[in-house]
Amino acid sequence: MKFKDLGIILVSASSEEEAHKIASTLIEASLAACVTFSPMTAVYTWEGELNCNEEWQLIIKTDLTLFDVIVHTIQDVHSYEIPEIIALPIVKGSSRYLGWMVEELTNEKE
Repeated sequence: MKFKDLGIILVSASSEEEAHKIASTLIEASLAACVTFSPMTAVYTWEGELNCNEEWQLIIKTDLTLFDVIVHTIQDVHSYEIPEIIALPIVKGSSRYLGWMVEELTNEKE
């Protein structure tokens, strides 16, 4: 894996409990180096109606070559019919932090 493959995936969840379940599932499967999450408010339309809901935003630090597996894993535990799953590349980052991510994702721990 190279630094160029690293990125973040954004996922919103319906509750803190669901966010923790998604995060734990990804970490335990070595599909993410780190997952952070925090509360947010989402305003959107769904089935023609305006909605405003409290949600939890997950920021998943990972190897984007694993994207398809991560999507499948998230969909298996997520409560939404169409969960937000958006990937963004890491354009720049601290070489020490990116090195730690690679180590966590490849299980090349000392």
